[in-house]
Amino acid sequence: MIIEPVRRGATWATAHPDGRSLLVRRTIDAVRARGSRPGPRAVLVIGASSGLGLATRLAAAFGHGAATVGVCLERPGAPNRPGTAGWYNAAATQRELAAAGLYGRLVVGDAFADEVKERTARLVAGELGGVDLVVHSVAAPRRTDPVTGRVHRSVIKTTGEPFTEKAFDASSGSVRHHTTPAATPQEIDDTVRVMGGADWERWIDVLEQHGALRAGARTVAFSYVGNSWLAPTYRDGTLGRAKQHLESTARALHQRMAAHGGAAHAAVMRALVTPASQAMPVQALYTLLLHRVTREAGLLETTDDQARRLLEHLYPGARAIVDAEGRIRLDDIEMRGDVQEEIRRRWDKVHDAATLAELGDLEAYLTTTRQLHGFGVDGVDYAAATDPVHALPDALMIPDPRN
Repeated sequence: MIIEPVRRGATWATAHPDGRSLLVRRTIDAVRARGSRPGPRAVLVIGASSGLGLATRLAAAFGHGAATVGVCLERPGAPNRPGTAGWYNAAATQRELAAAGLYGRLVVGDAFADEVKERTARLVAGELGGVDLVVHSVAAPRRTDPVTGRVHRSVIKTTGEPFTEKAFDASSGSVRHHTTPAATPQEIDDTVRVMGGADWERWIDVLEQHGALRAGARTVAFSYVGNSWLAPTYRDGTLGRAKQHLESTARALHQRMAAHGGAAHAAVMRALVTPASQAMPVQALYTLLLHRVTREAGLLETTDDQARRLLEHLYPGARAIVDAEGRIRLDDIEMRGDVQEEIRRRWDKVHDAATLAELGDLEAYLTTTRQLHGFGVDGVDYAAATDPVHALPDALMIPDPRN
């Protein structure tokens, strides 16, 4: 079939397998061009099909020669409709690993489910003798509590009063004012239960129980801080409350794992263009300006760059450089005083698409968002028919019993 880009607001309804396959290969080529470096030997990435999870898996496998196991929940393509971008990312990754002679297994199922944890832990222990790095990179709109069976849904709201600020409207490409509504106490609690550290800790519990963690194993999950003037939309909002819970979970896990020579850290990343970040219109406008300011200063970092830096912080053998709260800070460039000052100066001047194109990286942002779904990639013939059905080699499929 011929697959065309279809989106509904910030959500994409289609993805192109050829575009995503080519971009995965180009990422791998860039990783290989840096040469092989000491690093983890066996890595489990929970949330491995897009964003930082995918980038970290590719960096570990093709930059450090690590055996990798990825966990994801994606929709496959069918003869009459395309699958998700994450499915095509996972399929391309599996093919590239096989071609390179690298161990790579994939578990397709709900990472929040205990059955997925148990079966992944048994696979890791049985086939690899455990892993020495666990990356938790799960961003989801809802989570079913494995103990109570209750479904919790995350929201992007403030924890105080409603907050109105400029934002980028992805559906129209315009600048408008957006009001982030106030959350109820229940919504705050639900968001923490979905996006906080509870699932990460449960994964470590199950992996330990099955002997799936090697001596000295490390684990990391992703967080974000951001600046003070937009804090109501993130750090002081529901997502920020969840990230604070994740960071406190990291400190508790670190105490446990350090007793066996291991470590646990929250890694504070810079603002990036990822599938998850497109649902935050105020943050999207900020990221557009950050991208331009850091590019002009020669300080631009992509998702792949951040993943590479993360592994360099963790390996080889040295203790990660952390802040007073035990967090790895990879937002150091973003939070530089001169960078933040210039972003704020431009923020005050942006009022429409024309000024955004002048002061921010509008075209680069739009290109990146298209490419996240396989569109707008040089070298792909979008007028030609392509097969939307791509198999997942070496995958363990775990169906959701609720479906």
